[in-house]
Formats: sequence, C-alpha cells, structure tokens
Amino acid sequence: MARGGRQKSDNTSLRRCIVTRAELPKSDLIRFVVGPDADIVPDLAEKLPGRGIWVSALAGAVETAAKRGHFNRAAKMRVRATPGLAVQVEDLLVRKLTDLMALARKAGQAVAGREKTLAALSTGEAELLVQAKDGSLRERSGLRPPKGEDSRVTCLLGHELGMAFGRDRVIHAAVLAGGLADRIGNEARRLRGFRAEADQQRPSDGAGDVLAEEGLRGKG
Repeated sequence: MARGGRQKSDNTSLRRCIVTRAELPKSDLIRFVVGPDADIVPDLAEKLPGRGIWVSALAGAVETAAKRGHFNRAAKMRVRATPGLAVQVEDLLVRKLTDLMALARKAGQAVAGREKTLAALSTGEAELLVQAKDGSLRERSGLRPPKGEDSRVTCLLGHELGMAFGRDRVIHAAVLAGGLADRIGNEARRLRGFRAEADQQRPSDGAGDVLAEEGLRGKG
C-alpha cells in the first residue's frame, strides 16, 4: 500500500509488444484494436472490444509497427494505420494525463503555482512534483521533488499543464495524496517515454498512411 492509504496500481499484468517481443507491464504499452473498417485504433482506456494488440509506449515502436506490417501479422488480416499514428497516440496520451490532472484539481488533490507547490512539498502532502518541460532550468531546479522513484513529472508543456488548471500556462504543480497520484504517475511514464522519441521522430506528411502488405490558462 502506498503512502496515504492508496493501493498501488497493478502493473504485474504483462503483455508482449508486437515490435520488440518484450513482455512488459501494461502501463508501459499502448493497446490497439482493429476497428470496423479495418483501421488500427488506439485504446488507451483498454476498454474497446476486440483482441488487444500491444505496442511499447515509444513513438518509434508505433511507427515501426505501422510501416513494417506488425499490425497485420498481429491481427492476422490486412489493416490500415492512419497517417501520423504516433502523433495521434501522443495527443491522446497528453489528453489523458491533463484530464487526470484536472480531475485531481477538482478533487482537491492537485495545486498549481510555485508558492502552493512549494507549500505542498514542504508539508509532505505532495506525492508528485509536476513541472512544465519548457520551463527554464532555473525555474524547475528551485523545487525538490518528494522522495521516491519518478516523483518528478516533466513531460507536459506549460500550456498543456495549464489546461488542467484552467490557465494559459503553468510551470509548477503538485499532486497530493488521495488516490490519483498513482494513475497520474503511470500515464506520465508512458508519455515521457513516448514523447522523448516523438520529439525527434515526427513523421513526414503521409508517413503513417500505411496499408502494410506483409501479414500495422495565468502563469504557474
């Protein structure tokens, strides 16, 4: 059990990535399904019907799956990956993380702004320190994250973090104990790994348009 009485999220359920063939926790993978028109559809909530097709949460792995027929072979049929599939997944990951942050804010489990964040860190209430990746090093280094692995989240841009708090831009935020910190941490890890590659591997126009032939708002 985590601090504050939270149950740790279950990352012991393993799935095999169709690209790397590695068995990984579901929290390190993206689930896809085949849609009604044989399109490959990302399923971040893992609720869509159909057999799940799992790919490592890395932009390069998603692009490889689309370009080299991995989706076809996993689905055992000819399927279609839409243009810019990796970018689509990245946008969905950002949306899911910002939605969770907004939910935490509404539940009184997240605060934004340097002073409120610093206060939450000082009292030990903060479980995660969330900082905009485009904030200056000087701005970010002034705050120390809570103890523990992956307790500093830096995969969102300032305007994205701002959306969670109804502001134009946020640099510093803290997630408090109360039940959402684990979920936010898991989604942040997926986005962090995915975005690190996506920043360097933006597909050119039409690069994801594949029919594989081989067996797919105030400042913080």
